[in-house]
Amino acid sequence: MPPLGSLVRTGDIYAVVARATTASIEPGRKPIARGKDEENEAAIYTENPQLAKLLRSEFGAVVVGHKDGDKIYHYLPPSPARIHAFVYLCQPDEVKNFSKSFGFLNILINTRLETPNDELIAATLRQMSRAHEDSRRFLVAAGKELAALLSQDFTQLKSILGRLL
Repeated sequence: MPPLGSLVRTGDIYAVVARATTASIEPGRKPIARGKDEENEAAIYTENPQLAKLLRSEFGAVVVGHKDGDKIYHYLPPSPARIHAFVYLCQPDEVKNFSKSFGFLNILINTRLETPNDELIAATLRQMSRAHEDSRRFLVAAGKELAALLSQDFTQLKSILGRLL
């Protein structure tokens, strides 16, 4: 499961992980926590091998850009991802290249999600900052971009900036 706020890609489409869940494969059936007396999670699955077949983990992501040739665009692609396309966690070099521009922030600000936007934006910027040699410089630049985008919403700006460190 990729971390919340991380950049993933499928083909030439980039997205930010916005939610993650683990649930029963049977609709309406609530999973039961096991392993109260186990030392670690691996032991739970050793003692209950059926869990791998009974639980399903899923994540949802917000599309924030795409690549056409060598150029990255921070807006929606001309067509959606294929249904059977594999999703990959972007490597630090890809994240660094994608986050040279902050055009994707406007999409995250204006998308309505289950996860609060402020939390998702801050998590995304924290994740992306790890790919940059000078993470502080990256976060300061991101903060300036957010200040411009959220100049009319000081409360949201303050909320995001307070979660960046």
